[in-house]
Amino acid sequence: MSTTNSYNKLAAQSFSLDKTLEQAAWPLQTSAFEKEDQTTFYVGAGTCGLGAGAEHTYRAIENYIQQHGLNAKLIKVGCIGLCSSEPIVDIKLPGKPRISFEKITNEKVDELLDQVLAGQIDHEKVLGQFPSGLLNPWPNTPFVFQNSFFGKQQRIVLEQCGIIDPCSITDFVERGGFESFKKVITTLTPFDVCDLIEKSGLRGRGGGGFLTGKKWKFALQTAASQKYFICNADEGDPGAFMDRAVIEGDPFKLVEGLAIAAYAIGATKAYVYIRAEYPLAIERLIAAIEMSKKHGFLGENILGTDVQLDIIIKKGAGAFVCGEETALIHSIEGKRGMPRPRPPYPAVSGLNGKPTVINNVETLANLPWIIKWGAGAFSEMGTAQSKGTKVFALSGKVTKTGLIEVAMGTSIRDIIFEMAGGILDQKKFKAVQMGGPSGGCVTTENLDIPVDYESLLQVGAMMGSGGMVVMDENTCMVDVAKFFMDFIQRESCGKCIPCREGTRRMLDILELITKRPEPNTNEALIRHRGMMELERLAKVIQDTSLCGLGQSAPNPVLSTLRWFKDEYESHVYERVCQAGVCQSLKIYKIDTQACTGCTLCAKKCPTGAIIGTKKSPHFIVDNKCIACGACFEVCKFDSVLVL
Repeated sequence: MSTTNSYNKLAAQSFSLDKTLEQAAWPLQTSAFEKEDQTTFYVGAGTCGLGAGAEHTYRAIENYIQQHGLNAKLIKVGCIGLCSSEPIVDIKLPGKPRISFEKITNEKVDELLDQVLAGQIDHEKVLGQFPSGLLNPWPNTPFVFQNSFFGKQQRIVLEQCGIIDPCSITDFVERGGFESFKKVITTLTPFDVCDLIEKSGLRGRGGGGFLTGKKWKFALQTAASQKYFICNADEGDPGAFMDRAVIEGDPFKLVEGLAIAAYAIGATKAYVYIRAEYPLAIERLIAAIEMSKKHGFLGENILGTDVQLDIIIKKGAGAFVCGEETALIHSIEGKRGMPRPRPPYPAVSGLNGKPTVINNVETLANLPWIIKWGAGAFSEMGTAQSKGTKVFALSGKVTKTGLIEVAMGTSIRDIIFEMAGGILDQKKFKAVQMGGPSGGCVTTENLDIPVDYESLLQVGAMMGSGGMVVMDENTCMVDVAKFFMDFIQRESCGKCIPCREGTRRMLDILELITKRPEPNTNEALIRHRGMMELERLAKVIQDTSLCGLGQSAPNPVLSTLRWFKDEYESHVYERVCQAGVCQSLKIYKIDTQACTGCTLCAKKCPTGAIIGTKKSPHFIVDNKCIACGACFEVCKFDSVLVL
């Protein structure tokens, strides 16, 4: 499809159920924003953008506006998803569509603005222009949906992230914000809402995948004087940052989704449990809640009805276990975050002993769209058992990192090799860890499986909250398992013995496997026995741990054992790390022909393992060497060899 044809098609059609790929990712901009007669600059100022220097970019644009006397607006927006291209700057000139530029650091600002204000485009910096229903596009300039990263996305949760001003309720309302909430409280009963969400097929996006509407009905049908709704924004998985980006980029969407959900179960009080390490997200969420109260969308007698709702922010201390529902509830109650046995389930007896429902940010952010377009529109996306879209956080060894939102059923191959641009530095793909510390690996053999709840479980992985950590050929899978087991062991609440002691024992075995056994000890035998017992120990932990986190704790080990057993065997029997990652398994030797006897390596060796006289070849004493690599780093004559 040519650019002209794409534009004409987009201009002629509105957002519809049979939308094209382009429209799915980027619905037409509304006329209210297209007719803006003032030049506007947008700077991606989410956490990722700020880390790349967006604040300096913002100040540079601010100075440019002042120095040139421009009648222009300067707005900070959230992350549009392509974190590897930050800082991102969008420019909207009167009569022209908004256009996006990547990697605009402060020193590039003057040149960029000079060019664009003169009607010229540097195509090397262009991410794309936004589709418009009224304005003529920039000539010979691609649309954002023609960028491979965005082309296959279907954006519901991320629809306005990086586009809307996250600090303006006016901006949100003018784009249809709170219309779904208004529709719900004025035309639907709580049961109607629960039923509609159940029919949509929306499943919890926090990892469990339980049907959202069905879960709500349990709480709705439980009689109580007080009910609570909790948004879990704790997001403890390494490599996951979806919730943070949504709150930073479109906080009012979460407020609206939480308000809809609270009404559906009859809750008058809601909590957002968010990790304290998200200061920008917290700041923007607090502002959004206050503005929503001021404009009558929260509080008492909302929009002239008898509906009332208060939203309270509770900061978490970063404990991974508080991602488990009952531990999270204990934390809000001021107790230590530790799981409790179930039943009773929180929907019957949760916070303060009252019916409580917990959903994560992504789940709630889907609700306004479902209410607006209907259960059928949502359920037509995805697969038979996994409906709608899913947001994934792409990190690791890929060319393009960031957030993507795709329809359930999209293949992992498409995500990694088309949208993320393939493996960094053209290395070979090895695996992708999905589901965080509780998940597992998807390997080359399974790249074509669709991302849905059932398919991932069949290969030993899981959806989880949506983290995807991509690994290349230089990754040691035993080291990966050790990393996640170390994380899980440190984050274990310690309440039940299988998780507390079992994960510690599994970590001990992995640490032994990834280092050379001490001479004159029985460590070699222990390594062998540990290898034989790993899988059995993992099964015991799975079967006997108290909560879901403990039950899924061995998954990274089981997954890597299943797909990369040869690497474990190399570590144990050959004492070799195939990827060359496990430092303690490396053997260092000195090439006596190349050694000049400069003594630099001997001076740097922390254990005195290098012997020799000045100007004579040196030697490494194996049983003293700890394989720190200091000698290799300082040698100027390439005489230190790594075997």
